[in-house]
Amino acid sequence: MSQFIRYFSCVTLGLVLGFSLTLVGQEHTQQYKSRVNYPLLLDVIDTIETYYVDKMSEEELIQAAITGIFNELDPYSSFLDKQTFASIQETNNGEYFGFGVEIATDNDQITIITPFADSPAEEAGIKPGDRVIKLNNQMVTADKLESLLKEIKQHSHNKESIKLEMVRANSEDLYTVILSPSIIAINSVQGEILDNKIGYIRLSSFQENTTSKLVKQLSAWQSEQLNGIILDLRNNPGGLLDQAITIADLFLDKGRIVSTEGRFFDANSDYYASPQIMAANIPMTVLINKGSASASEVLAAALQDNGRAKLIGQTSFGKGSIQSLIPTLLDGNAIKLTIAKYTTPNGRDIHSKGIEPDIKIALEAVSDSESMPIIDPNSPRGSVAQDKLVSSAITWIKEEK
Repeated sequence: MSQFIRYFSCVTLGLVLGFSLTLVGQEHTQQYKSRVNYPLLLDVIDTIETYYVDKMSEEELIQAAITGIFNELDPYSSFLDKQTFASIQETNNGEYFGFGVEIATDNDQITIITPFADSPAEEAGIKPGDRVIKLNNQMVTADKLESLLKEIKQHSHNKESIKLEMVRANSEDLYTVILSPSIIAINSVQGEILDNKIGYIRLSSFQENTTSKLVKQLSAWQSEQLNGIILDLRNNPGGLLDQAITIADLFLDKGRIVSTEGRFFDANSDYYASPQIMAANIPMTVLINKGSASASEVLAAALQDNGRAKLIGQTSFGKGSIQSLIPTLLDGNAIKLTIAKYTTPNGRDIHSKGIEPDIKIALEAVSDSESMPIIDPNSPRGSVAQDKLVSSAITWIKEEK
């Protein structure tokens, strides 16, 4: 595999912002450019500070100006204070303090991408696709996503509970939850061997050590002579793009993995698989759903477009942009900025569209065994194997063998 891959981040915006690496441009390590002294902006700030009916400090006005700038950008770009920046770095290491839910805008609605396993959000019954209507009894709208996230993060930092009023996905059912923040450990790789010697791997996110953990898991199975592999990317909100690329490289011996395109030179790249491969000639399926986003979609599309795996489940979230963290020169803050977009190996732009699975199983069908003839009634009875999408994958692998 390639020994060097540029560190970009392909992350979904939400309470867990911590799946990005820092991009340090040379211009950000030098002195401020002379054009930073904008006379008009300074005149506006000075006038408001002097004459506005309510007293506002210069610092407050500068923060308002920064907020206004990011309101003109996409929902995935934001200004990060020192505390939020530090929490991102902690999350990259697999642990963070918060509520355990990813939030983004989808069809002009504030939508849950996924709750993390064993998090307050999951324990409260929040599911991918659910929509947030109110936060602490205040109505929320998609254009106020940045302020919503800021308020939620502030409650997390202060160890305060939040009240969310929600609408269940694919329905108009209302429900309310109260979440208290806690320490959430994210185990990005879990694996087990199901009956029929089929390896099941659950990837919950893409962190700094996800590839090495996956290599360790696959290496432990080398003597098992697996009949197939199921890679479960459901409710995986994304993470580090380099990890998605190196994992795709584990299963591909040739072909393009992903292409990125942006305005500055380093944002334009084509990533290709190297000849080294693990789990060669083994049938493979990938499970996706609405909660599969960002780096998950990069991996799923790479395996689908190169004919390495069949995708089973529901259409993925549809996030085709790439963010990097750019530190500011002052106070330890950072800017999370969309720097590029990506396309799949076949040139598809999946942004706001998602990836269509090869075998689509509607959400309604998942709860109705009578409507799923693809499921083998003799499939194994373990906790994972009872999952109907897993059973569908097992059936497909058996047919391939």
